[in-house]
Amino acid sequence: MGKDLLLGIDIGTYESKGVLATPQGEVIAQAAIPHKLLFPHAGWAEHDPELTWWGDFCALARQLLETTGVTAQDIKGIAVSAIGPDVLPIDENFKPLRMGILYGIDTRAVVEIDELNAIHGEDVIFNETANSLSSQSMGPKILWVKKNEPEIYKKARWFVDATTFIVARLTSRVVVDHFSAGAMVPMYDPWKREWNPKYTEGILEINQLPELLWSHEIAGHITESASQETGLAVGTPVTTGTIDAGAEALSVGVIEPGEMMMMYGSTIFMIQVTDNDQARDKRLWANPYLFPGTWCLLAGMATSGALTRWFRDNFANELITAEENGGENAYSVLVREAEATPAGAEGVIVLPYFSGERTPIMDPRARGMIFGLSLTHTRGHLFRSILEGMGHGVKQHVDLFTAIGARPRRIKSVGGGTKNAVWLQAVSDISGVPQEVAPLTFGASYGDALLAGVAVGLVAGPEEILVWQGRAKIIEPNTNLAATYEPLSEIYSSLYQSTKEQMHKLHEMDY
Repeated sequence: MGKDLLLGIDIGTYESKGVLATPQGEVIAQAAIPHKLLFPHAGWAEHDPELTWWGDFCALARQLLETTGVTAQDIKGIAVSAIGPDVLPIDENFKPLRMGILYGIDTRAVVEIDELNAIHGEDVIFNETANSLSSQSMGPKILWVKKNEPEIYKKARWFVDATTFIVARLTSRVVVDHFSAGAMVPMYDPWKREWNPKYTEGILEINQLPELLWSHEIAGHITESASQETGLAVGTPVTTGTIDAGAEALSVGVIEPGEMMMMYGSTIFMIQVTDNDQARDKRLWANPYLFPGTWCLLAGMATSGALTRWFRDNFANELITAEENGGENAYSVLVREAEATPAGAEGVIVLPYFSGERTPIMDPRARGMIFGLSLTHTRGHLFRSILEGMGHGVKQHVDLFTAIGARPRRIKSVGGGTKNAVWLQAVSDISGVPQEVAPLTFGASYGDALLAGVAVGLVAGPEEILVWQGRAKIIEPNTNLAATYEPLSEIYSSLYQSTKEQMHKLHEMDY
């Protein structure tokens, strides 16, 4: 074919995706591989790094090459993104020493969060890192490994996230971008943009953390051994890459201050770019964005797409069977049932804290709740109430951003959940904010391709994504429903406060 092409691969919670794109943003091939999320214990969430992270990358790279007839030499740049922040101890040969401990949906390090807060002080940590410790934080989970798996800890040469692990296997260089490092609380100083020895002490040695680079900088080149496993050409440049949420935001053109990305995936994740590196709140996260001189506020709900999947798998078995036998997609049927249900789900309210909750309550001990049930309610009511529950959660965040002077002027929505029209509309109706849905929904892997292009000089800059994407679809809120949703949002917020103590008791009972 003899073209200049860019390869972007993203490792997600339940699925990995890859694209081959031209420097003009045309996707000539895409591929996806589903994989399993492991729950070995209540509150734990893991991936098999060899099988899922590295295995999916290799399989996608080979598949994209083989199905298109593209030669490995046609690929001029490669970028990777993945879920994160994760914790994976690896040895000097970049081999995993245990399963990968996942991001905020894994809540195992509750005791370690309390321990670090007691040592340093919650306010001190927040003031010096721009973040409070939560289930999203990497530091407490490394400390958990140190305390509970000392033999693995002793063998660890580095502690890395999924993106760093894959890039290390590709290039033999252990690096992480500043955006991802910002989530490695409390070990990273977001203002100095370096590791902070005050907070690494007692957790690990600084040289066990990756080298810091920007997302679009070249980390290294494909090694001989990586070439043999992936089919990619020796010497092909590989960028540092980033966490999937950053690449996803870039894929829909979230670049300028005031622009927010809302990712509808297994979790809901929000990134808002700001030009003020002092904009922060204990109920949110904050750190450098993808490029020098940029800053962002971040928020994340622990379960969203994972909750719709849980509902389908446990309450729609006949729909799954019908789909497997050539019938309609099970989710499509559930969405239609929800659509036939009145806005407000006739009083059913769901707290989507099925894996604890990240922002804004920062409570890994929180529990999910379905409230307000009566014998008149149906499966459609329940599914709609799940979608609306996440809408109430989004409203909490929009209100919080507004309160600290950072109300988003533009929300760009992306991810698999944007295919669910009822969910999208409910979020806008409840939060009162319009959403833009980009026409190209390739996701984080598309943002990765752009990063690769910028890194190797085939793409002028990140703003080129706006040309790649074209005109977005606008979801306007239905203001007539404000009177329906506002009192339900108030109940939603008060339910957690009213039941927090009981939730924590259940957690201590280890259910």
